Amino acid sequence: MTRLHLFDLDGTLLHGTSAPVEISRQLGLEAEAVALDRAIAAGRIGPPEYARQVRALWAQLTDAHVEAAFTAAPWLSRIEDVWTAIRENGDYCAVISLSPSFFVERLTQWGAHAAYGSRFPALPFTEPVDPAGILSAAAKVRIADGLCTKFGVGRADCVAYGDSLSDKDLFNAVPVSVAVDADQYLADRVTHSYVGRDLWEAYELVVSASSAR
Repeated sequence: MTRLHLFDLDGTLLHGTSAPVEISRQLGLEAEAVALDRAIAAGRIGPPEYARQVRALWAQLTDAHVEAAFTAAPWLSRIEDVWTAIRENGDYCAVISLSPSFFVERLTQWGAHAAYGSRFPALPFTEPVDPAGILSAAAKVRIADGLCTKFGVGRADCVAYGDSLSDKDLFNAVPVSVAVDADQYLADRVTHSYVGRDLWEAYELVVSASSAR
């Protein structure tokens, strides 16, 4: 059976942080980004308003800042090893994140077959954010369905890895889900749960369960 492994980014592949926080750290605006992350997590603002405020925060952002943030970010260990193993097994892997696509898409360099994020204007910013390009929890399911079509698999063949309520819709749509350093709400609604900083160990939960069948 060919499988499609779907990975969240913020709080999942990135340990205890988000791409916007790591990008903002390069501008000396980490505290402001953390406050925005808390606001969206608490439901006080939605993805479009979050993106609008982040775009305003990043008035001086350049590609060099983004590259520095990507390089310095606290990634889980062995991400590339996991994606290499997935590929060698004849399976597929993709990242779907609400974070900016100009950060998320860099993960194709590490072996992801596809990487999707919210669409922001080109850097340096001269245009406002288009709300239509900002992803939501429901959009993750829509993108996953498109990837299923692209790779010739179905929802029944998918495994989702995530950490928060933004992953809930996708977790509900697929049969196998892995909570990675997740909040308690999500951890109670998954087939596997992992706490740690090594993606291989989270991936092994799925492999071991499949082998035991």
